Amino acid sequence: MKLKIIITSILFLLSTNSYAQSNSSFKADIAGFLKNTEAAFVLIDCSDDSIKIYNPDLAKQRTAPCSTFKIWNTLIGLESKIISSPTEPFYTWDGVERIVPQWNKNLNLREAFQASCVPAFQSLAQEIGSKEMRVWINKLNYGDMDTSAGITTFWLPEKSRKTILISPIEQTKLIKKLISQELPFSNENIIILKKIMKAKEAKNSTIYAKTGSGTNDAGIFVLGWYVGFIENNKKTYAFACIAKGNNIMSKDARMITENILTAEGLL
Repeated sequence: MKLKIIITSILFLLSTNSYAQSNSSFKADIAGFLKNTEAAFVLIDCSDDSIKIYNPDLAKQRTAPCSTFKIWNTLIGLESKIISSPTEPFYTWDGVERIVPQWNKNLNLREAFQASCVPAFQSLAQEIGSKEMRVWINKLNYGDMDTSAGITTFWLPEKSRKTILISPIEQTKLIKKLISQELPFSNENIIILKKIMKAKEAKNSTIYAKTGSGTNDAGIFVLGWYVGFIENNKKTYAFACIAKGNNIMSKDARMITENILTAEGLL
């Protein structure tokens, strides 16, 4: 297993070099959006695979995916026939009061995804099972493919726990493959995913995305993700944004993303 991870890491470093070298300039002054936040942004035009990268060094760094893994947890659950509809009963609240009020009630799939309900997707991962999950992680070539932290925690950062790790470039490439139907998911299940991923609509554009936030050992939020794709005038672009710093969360990554997409004329 260790040898496999080492080989995967070497291949990852080799493959991302070409992406860094193909960096194109953005129309936006991205540094002006950051406000003392360290961030990276990756944008792939799915029609021709052209790529733009802001901060290539950070874009190549692997980090815990946090709740952005719910994209793939959902698809694997759909392919495994555990779930089948955005509106079906999905999460039965166990009566435990949690810090996020939206988690303290029964939820359907769309509601659980939009609320990023951790216990709901931990239950889904348990139903999928460790063996099946590892099969899918390998099929996707998802980051460093390390699920050793356990079936309900391998994507969630916590003190003294090694999570699965993935870079913004890898996140964007996977989204590009998903919407180009280059991954082993049915079109029917991709349509279901799109229904629950819809995040924002504008005149000629729709964003489909998932947030993710992470804390440091002291419980302070220091990491924000926003990962997904935008449909604009019959063209589709995959993207991933990561932001790091004290009191940084997914809302910061989302704001950076929307500012960049607007400046690029895509939103």
